[in-house]
Amino acid sequence: MNLGVMPKLRIGDLAVDKPIVQGGMGVGISMSGLASAVANAGGIGVISSIGLGLVNPKKNVKFREANKIELRSEIQKARALTNGVIGLNIMVAISDYEDIIKIAFEEEVDIVFLGAGLPLKLPATLSIKDLSESKTKTAVIVSSARAANIIFQSWQKNFNHIPDAVVVEGPLAGGHLGFKNEQIGDPEFALENLIPQVVNVIKTYENEMDKEVPILAAGGIFTGADIYKFMELGAKGVQMATRFVATHECDASLKFKEAYVNCKKEDISIIKSPVGLPGRAIINSFLDQVAAGKRMPFKCPWKCLKTCDYKVSPYCIADALANAQKGILEEGFTFAGANAYRVDKIISVQQLMTILTEEFEEAALRNIMETSPVMKSIQERIFSANIK
Repeated sequence: MNLGVMPKLRIGDLAVDKPIVQGGMGVGISMSGLASAVANAGGIGVISSIGLGLVNPKKNVKFREANKIELRSEIQKARALTNGVIGLNIMVAISDYEDIIKIAFEEEVDIVFLGAGLPLKLPATLSIKDLSESKTKTAVIVSSARAANIIFQSWQKNFNHIPDAVVVEGPLAGGHLGFKNEQIGDPEFALENLIPQVVNVIKTYENEMDKEVPILAAGGIFTGADIYKFMELGAKGVQMATRFVATHECDASLKFKEAYVNCKKEDISIIKSPVGLPGRAIINSFLDQVAAGKRMPFKCPWKCLKTCDYKVSPYCIADALANAQKGILEEGFTFAGANAYRVDKIISVQQLMTILTEEFEEAALRNIMETSPVMKSIQERIFSANIK
């Protein structure tokens, strides 16, 4: 890194001024408004593709079709608002995965982020040619070096192609987590340990395929100093979600954002999601009732997640998240990262990016001062002069 200056992030022929990807947040938390603002501020803005048909429901239009209509609309809105880099977060576990990824490539989204499952097979809607020649880059989200290796090995063997980037998401992230409950607090699975492991695994594929694949750190990253720390460990950038919720441009309701500003550390906890995964959320009255055994009646319009057994689920997580997005928190809840309690006010995306940049550069310069032999010598001379 160049004398403490925050470097650009490059993914193939994509380049952004800040090595910051705004994490995709559903349902309706990161849409065109937030994504375009982040892109305009020099990062990669990411639209979440999950459940958009719930955010803006349409009369006489089925849920699956509504998702497709709203997704195209949001991508096109974002394009009209920025010339920057726009990404799309896609959950492999959603039932309309093939529909969503087809739209992403048709609309030529700059980059897709594939998570919540291992994308080992190409959807029927894509060809190997689409994957390797499209303008749309592909990043995969993993929680271990093992998962990264499985994906890369499969893609190299079957497609003669490897992903363009890897997001390594640690156990301090918000929302659904790719860890078992006992792993979440285990230092062995801390992001600081995961990043070097994934970097080492991917290095082999980079050499074999003659391709640079940047690693992005995610989960619990809160300050510019955090960004610097993980880039020193081998990451080329970071993915951040929690910090972008409390921005004016975030597509969530004011009440949703205020839940972050007003929460305390003890309010953030791990919950058992109806889809069978642990998740991190801000505990509220809705979740208290669920924990007490209350079942929230609902009618499933369409099984949106492959892993959801709606017949025995205590509530519909898609409904709950959509309600929260609209500010109806008595009928929903907010997912949040482990550091959400540190959010103390709502600011603009540009202000946030400026703060993160300044914090990064301060941390980098501090490190130079502490490790440079020349600077150490100067400091020793100053100290000796002051003693005399």
